[in-house]
Amino acid sequence: MKTQKTSKSKQPRLSATDLLPELRPGQSIDLLKELHILTRDGGLNQDSRRKLKQVQHLYQFIEKILLELESTRSGDSPEITMADHGAGKSYLGFIVYDLFFKHRATGRLYGIEARPELVESARNLAARLGFVRMEFLKLLVAEATQAAEMPAQIDLVTALHACDTATDDAIAFGLKKQARVMVLVPCCQAEVARALNSGKALSLARTPLAELWRHPLHTRELGSQITNVLRCLYLEACGYQVTVTELVGWEHSLKNELIIARWTGHRKRSSAQRLQAILAEFGLLSLLESRFTLPSQ
Repeated sequence: MKTQKTSKSKQPRLSATDLLPELRPGQSIDLLKELHILTRDGGLNQDSRRKLKQVQHLYQFIEKILLELESTRSGDSPEITMADHGAGKSYLGFIVYDLFFKHRATGRLYGIEARPELVESARNLAARLGFVRMEFLKLLVAEATQAAEMPAQIDLVTALHACDTATDDAIAFGLKKQARVMVLVPCCQAEVARALNSGKALSLARTPLAELWRHPLHTRELGSQITNVLRCLYLEACGYQVTVTELVGWEHSLKNELIIARWTGHRKRSSAQRLQAILAEFGLLSLLESRFTLPSQ
């Protein structure tokens, strides 16, 4: 007796977002492959998963800000502008453009990066993907403020892991360009640690608080903490409302602090006073002119 073969039921084909829940609906798979976040066959290794999770999580904050900027833009500035400092391979810039700017008729994103090979690579990728309102400029962060290619005003300034003083340069750029919002994820910070180290002997004789940075490891850690506290006070003194939060879990990145500054126009005198007091207490008054020049109240 012949047994009748039963045809196997067709399994529904899973979409990329089903296979990779980290992806947003409509997110470009081709882009993620070009950025080497996804493999050629659409896979995701552990390192790439961490990087994607971090950038996607940051995008959640940026998306809300862009929507706010879009809803409140005036006739004088009909186009939203964003500048991403220390762009590197421009993971953040490309994902923001793909998920936000690509779906709008206006808006322009600038990537600022000093390494010429990365700038050239990003320009070529933007051309291949048809991201026509992305521009990449070969500049140091500190040079971007005076660059003729940049508009006079920028709505949103971002700096994801801009190393050491590059974050301060991004803040200076945002102040000069009257940024409505700044989104900063600081990276390695050495300037304050160097200043603490140079005056360590005098500080140890002057105050027992210097024990907080007597050992080199503590000097580096305390320098990083003080740097971000000073940045927040400086932004408040310059007219911004500041919030500080965790970007992603520590298992994904040790550079985990997210600073969001929104322009209010209210320059806090108390923040300026505390900034100066901290600089004096830690023997860092030299930074008052080089990094934290306070506006006249």
